[in-house]
Amino acid sequence: MIVGVGIDVVDITRFVATLHRVPALREKLFTEAERAMPETSLAARFAVKEALAKALGAPPGLHWHDAQVPRAAGAQPVLEVSGTVAARAAELGVARFHLSISHDAGIASAVVVAERD
Repeated sequence: MIVGVGIDVVDITRFVATLHRVPALREKLFTEAERAMPETSLAARFAVKEALAKALGAPPGLHWHDAQVPRAAGAQPVLEVSGTVAARAAELGVARFHLSISHDAGIASAVVVAERD
């Protein structure tokens, strides 16, 4: 059973400009492993985190570092959650997440589906 669906779209150029204008934002939004990724990948991961929050009902108090998509060359992306995000997912009975990420033509997008058994 689907608990929630979230989608987000990020203008990559605008997002990267914001990261350069506000350097502390990179540390606030991304885990150490994510911060080593190319900026286009960061834009896509930001879209994932926004889509995830929407799929979970956008409750206050979710921490950006409690969700990440590790780099896995040649494999489907996997969403890893911990802390506040895992707690909200458990509260809703979420058993798994389905994730789709794309970036093309200056846009990064993500769709997250939260599902329970």
